Amino acid sequence: MIDLHLIGIGTGSPDHLTRAAEKAMHAADLILLPRKRADTAALLDLRRALCAEVLGDGARVVEFDLPERDPNAPYLTAVRDWHAAIAAAWAEAIATHLPDGGRLALLVWGDPSLYDSTLRIADRLRCEGMALRVSVVPGITSLQALTAAHAIPLNTLAEPVTITTGRRLAERGWPADVDTVAVLLDGGCAFDTLAPENIHIWWGAYLGMPTEAVIEGPLAEVAETIRTRRAALRAEHGWIMDVYLLRRTGPQP
Repeated sequence: MIDLHLIGIGTGSPDHLTRAAEKAMHAADLILLPRKRADTAALLDLRRALCAEVLGDGARVVEFDLPERDPNAPYLTAVRDWHAAIAAAWAEAIATHLPDGGRLALLVWGDPSLYDSTLRIADRLRCEGMALRVSVVPGITSLQALTAAHAIPLNTLAEPVTITTGRRLAERGWPADVDTVAVLLDGGCAFDTLAPENIHIWWGAYLGMPTEAVIEGPLAEVAETIRTRRAALRAEHGWIMDVYLLRRTGPQP
């Protein structure tokens, strides 16, 4: 039996770890760290630093190559194939480094429950016959980090919020019947697809890190500033993780 602990780590800062997360890391027989392409090596470095900060030199940490998603295939097909490849990589690492079972930990950006597929990949392994018992240690979500950075509430009084992706916002526009939209996983600047009048934006990147960047204001006034800042940060670091909140402040054109 493999006891798989999916540990939410926020943005990778030790300050974002809960006490439960630290306990789960200490209890693990093995922690798997994914290696991505070279231009995102800083993401692996952050996980390494987190393990060193919490566990010192005694941790059993193993790195594995994370498969990449095919950018040319239809989106859902590419994601399903990608998940299957990641599940196979997990299975190989487990067979090699934890063949007799034990406690395995994976460190998940943000929280495993919010726009993350780690739980779906674990389900694949169970469906394929692996004896796998999954537990989740919740972490700081990007939305918590964003609203904290701007010192704002997520919603307006007695009103709902829609959480969506940049792809969805660009394809379908503003969701119906809500005045507040939280946007994650935006590979570009999907807010450019909206008529900017009477929309306020709160944007943040690298939230909780020393490189944190935040911008807020009327979308019509700050959209270009965000685009320019985002491009510069991505060029500087080789990767970017950002999130933003949009709120209607008046009638739409």
